[in-house]
Amino acid sequence: MAQYDYLIVGAGLFGAVFAQQAKEEGKTALVIDKRDHIAGNVYTEKIEGINVHKYGAHIFHTNNKKVWDYVNRFAVFNRFTNSPVANYKGELYSLPFNMYTFNKMWGVVTPEEAEAVIEEQRREAVKGFANGEPSNLEEQAISLVGKDIYEKLIKGYTEKQWGRPCNELPSFIIKRLPVRLIFDNNYFNALYQGIPVGGYTKMVANMLDGIEVRLGVDYLENKEELDKLADTIVYTGAIDAYFGYSLGNLEYRSVRFENELLDKPNFQGNAAVNYTDSETPWTRIIEHKWFEFGKDEDGSDLPKTVISREYSSEWKLGDEPYYPVNDAKNGDLYQEYRKLAEEENSRLAAEGRKIIFGGRLGEYKYYDMDQVIDAALNCKNSN
Repeated sequence: MAQYDYLIVGAGLFGAVFAQQAKEEGKTALVIDKRDHIAGNVYTEKIEGINVHKYGAHIFHTNNKKVWDYVNRFAVFNRFTNSPVANYKGELYSLPFNMYTFNKMWGVVTPEEAEAVIEEQRREAVKGFANGEPSNLEEQAISLVGKDIYEKLIKGYTEKQWGRPCNELPSFIIKRLPVRLIFDNNYFNALYQGIPVGGYTKMVANMLDGIEVRLGVDYLENKEELDKLADTIVYTGAIDAYFGYSLGNLEYRSVRFENELLDKPNFQGNAAVNYTDSETPWTRIIEHKWFEFGKDEDGSDLPKTVISREYSSEWKLGDEPYYPVNDAKNGDLYQEYRKLAEEENSRLAAEGRKIIFGGRLGEYKYYDMDQVIDAALNCKNSN
């Protein structure tokens, strides 16, 4: 007989939200994770009083009030606003592209002047498009912001991030590029934004309060034994790994971090600086203390700082998968794995059991944090 209503594989956001909702409904859940910590990729580790984002910067932002109200049950959020800076060979530009950017780039001072420059560059670019429409990321970017901004602030960064020339990347990757004819450095166009005070690990720990969690447990290596513990499995790992890569592996981009503790109060004066030239090997540097305004939880100034240089790379087995490569080839392969998942559930149904594939890896989908939480809430409501 099963010991739990749910076995939840993965203690990241999807798994933690699902488990919390199950507990709230009076159900039992066991959460397991092969890592030695909870919170998945939003895990924060305290170093010298600084909450360091160990798997890359995570800034919570949403327009979904249901999700915002939900996360505020488990954390107090500060007022952090994401205002990254672009460094192109020592020239600094405001992101997202706004009037500060256009003034630095062209010397324009009014929205009309900025729009005129962009429009002129657009018209020139469109002449070279087949059928007058952008066919790749390079053409799409130029059609949005013109050649100057593309060359300095998009091309090098994007090619480092994806490991491919911009003219070989699909145009849809950059269709949401924020362009503003106002003086606004807020990267996210969201009603609610901030960082949980005390870090994401604390927030996830609050979600998992009263729920059994076992760390350092590899589900796929102990699948037969673990499956006996519950009739419903919630699996948030990679869907292709679940099926032993039997159809081939889905592709991801991975990220490597070089962390450095510095005996100084300020390295770059901002949480995120993107290095947009192609010569600099890293894509950006994160200075973690500025997510919480350089202060600890008591409001005292922090004397040291921690920085992380990020290097993007092609994923290979053994690496941490970060960004799905959502092109046509991988989309088709994912659909084939979805068919295997449906067949798996048909088989399990005969035994009175089921499996749910959820989250970024389980659904092979790029999710923002609020989307993961919303998906988990909706999934639990239907299961």
